[in-house]
Amino acid sequence: MGKILITGHKGFVGRYFCELYKDHDITGIDISEGNDVNDFFKANNEHYDLVIHLAKVIESGLFSWALKSKPGRIIHFSSSAAYPVEKQSKNYSYKLKEEDINLNDIQSPDSAYGWSKLMGEHLAQFAQAEGIKVNVFRPFAAYGTDQSINYPFSSFINMSKNKQDPFQIWGDGKQVRDFIHIRDVVNAVDEAIKQDIEGPVNLGWGRPTSLNELASMVTKFNKYDPVIEHLLDKPTGVEYRVCDPSKMVSFYMPEISLEEGVKLALKDRL
Repeated sequence: MGKILITGHKGFVGRYFCELYKDHDITGIDISEGNDVNDFFKANNEHYDLVIHLAKVIESGLFSWALKSKPGRIIHFSSSAAYPVEKQSKNYSYKLKEEDINLNDIQSPDSAYGWSKLMGEHLAQFAQAEGIKVNVFRPFAAYGTDQSINYPFSSFINMSKNKQDPFQIWGDGKQVRDFIHIRDVVNAVDEAIKQDIEGPVNLGWGRPTSLNELASMVTKFNKYDPVIEHLLDKPTGVEYRVCDPSKMVSFYMPEISLEEGVKLALKDRL
């Protein structure tokens, strides 16, 4: 694969890509080390065979740099937040398909973050028009043992580790997500590169799991039965966010079930 550039390589997702490609020539750029990726893009003209862009910055700098350095391939992480919120209602229970995002007729995504990801996908089209390969991925609820506790999965694992009682859930716990282990995320991307898969790809199991169900799983596997406290004044996000994984499973089948992922996380944390 030659030379690889990973922006945000010290972050949750970046660390797993560094592990996957540890035998390759990797250049990592991360703000935690005092390196601003925007400064890098302004000053650098070096060619990379693969660019994995994970840094939380506006993508205009990336694609402007790409037009002059002509990388072999760019991996651009969009998000499930880019999908129209009107298709993410508990009364709809709809599995989101890649074609539900039409960059020529954009519908309201989830928050400013969703808008920023749509802008990134829009800019990716210009790079592709200039002959640069860009793979766009839309991960759903990616999780793993070493994820920040600001995310529901890791927060639940942390509460379980501490045998917290009551066990707190933001909202009524009926909000549904599609959880996929981070190792399946990076392995799916790797397989897409090998098979030269084109177009945006959802990364998820297509399995609806409510936060109440996740809490039950986490506490049951750790063999304790706390009182569940729903914090109804907390933000909850959209009600139903689940993907149609048909395109992904045509070239990669995820391996780590949510049950196995919970057990692995409890084993590593406890």
